[in-house]
Amino acid sequence: MSMRLFVSRDAGAVAVGADEVALALEQAAAKRGVTIEIVRTGSRGMYWLEPLVEVATPQGRIAFGPVTEADVPSLLDALASNTPHLLRLGATDEIPWLKRQTRLTFARCGVIDPRSLDDYRAHGGYKGFERALSLGPDAILSEVTASGLRGRGGAGFPTGIKWKTVAQAKADRKFIVCNADEGDSGTFADRMIMEGDPFLVIEGMTIAGITVGATKGYIYIRSEYPHAVEAMNAAIVAAQRAGYLGDKIGGSTYSFDLEVRVGAGAYVCGEETSLLESLEGRRGIVRAKPPLPAHHGLFGKPTVINNVLSFAAVPFVLAEGAKTYADFGMGRSRGTMPIQLAGNIRHGGLFETAFGVTLGELVDDIGGGTLTGRPVRAVQVGGPLGAYFPRALFDTPFDYEAFAARDGLIGHGGIVVFDDSVDMRRQARFAMEFCAIESCGKCTPCRIGSTRGVETIEKIINGERVSENLALVEDLCNTMKFGSLCALGGFTPYPVLSALKHFREDFAPAPTTLQAAE
Repeated sequence: MSMRLFVSRDAGAVAVGADEVALALEQAAAKRGVTIEIVRTGSRGMYWLEPLVEVATPQGRIAFGPVTEADVPSLLDALASNTPHLLRLGATDEIPWLKRQTRLTFARCGVIDPRSLDDYRAHGGYKGFERALSLGPDAILSEVTASGLRGRGGAGFPTGIKWKTVAQAKADRKFIVCNADEGDSGTFADRMIMEGDPFLVIEGMTIAGITVGATKGYIYIRSEYPHAVEAMNAAIVAAQRAGYLGDKIGGSTYSFDLEVRVGAGAYVCGEETSLLESLEGRRGIVRAKPPLPAHHGLFGKPTVINNVLSFAAVPFVLAEGAKTYADFGMGRSRGTMPIQLAGNIRHGGLFETAFGVTLGELVDDIGGGTLTGRPVRAVQVGGPLGAYFPRALFDTPFDYEAFAARDGLIGHGGIVVFDDSVDMRRQARFAMEFCAIESCGKCTPCRIGSTRGVETIEKIINGERVSENLALVEDLCNTMKFGSLCALGGFTPYPVLSALKHFREDFAPAPTTLQAAE
């Protein structure tokens, strides 16, 4: 007999033993004389079930997990004899956590072999590209604009407006740049899609190139993502060989090519102008704006800079139509958002759904509450620069404007959960320390303000003139918020001020000996 098995090669799955499980399956099969084919996929995003092993059946895939090396012999015996196994989860597509998602961007992630262009095409890949060729630049731009797609990297700027600006710019050369410098805490969606469905990113960037008249693109990936770098490079070579990159792509009159550039580990290079400086071979320091990158970007040429998830959403928009995409979501937040659940949470992973689900649903229902079993006290949304929300704000819909109205930001869609043992003074201090360490140093509010912030919060922790120092921290935050050149210094006040506002009791002066006795 022969079996087709699927095991993730995603970095998250590999970190908990997926490579060892795949090797053990091969060895156990050889010992038993069983013929198996192991397909190394991306991850389904259910990280608490990794390593996940799926087996192909006439009725669809059946999942088992989490599987360890020690489980392999009994699992293989159960598969060979078609008998039950304790790790059996049932049909993969019927697992409730996966079934309740709306997977548009991540539809293929964990399903296909990310190294196989044929597999990508067999599952609808390059359908958007082919329609784009038939439409032409102006009509593509209209589709992207009508879809309501906004930047998924954090700012939420309308993608169609950005592309239109570059398309209308006059220049002898234009560029497409993919910001894959995913440095926010609790975020891993960019990495997952690059490792699990790299051709999707290539297709989206290629469509962008056709739209604005760019012939060259760069994918800027953080150095901490070696698996993603390898996956993207392999996919680029495969796309070039198949004629989807290079001269006269897909048999058309358009030319577009791509290459990967690896960052040096600077968080600030997630800011678009710092990223451009790094791409040009210089230290990643923020540029003053204007001019905007859309007018004067990479090497001084008009440049489209979008996040991985923004480019990855484009093929669906073109393949299925702007209206189909825009039908998901709420208000000005259209389509779906790949939300990443991390921190002290029972079911950590990637959950893609339409905008509008509440924070409480995500944390309590979908995430299953804390892993420790203690009450949830605080949730940080939007990375290390995101605000801390208490349970009183769990009715907030996951929507750009709804979060902004409550002094928060969605950012890249990362959610980090804390239980009631968290010390919010130290979380506020961490925000300032993070900014001080990662600041490019160009502007004084960020460079000096964050350092003074660490010092002042330490004084509060030590009980020194608490009231006066709290007022000083708030004043310092306002200076950073309105005086910094970029979002690093400008958004650092969000976690600090939200901690002060919603968890003020943590910052209260310690009672005197007499008060304590009373």
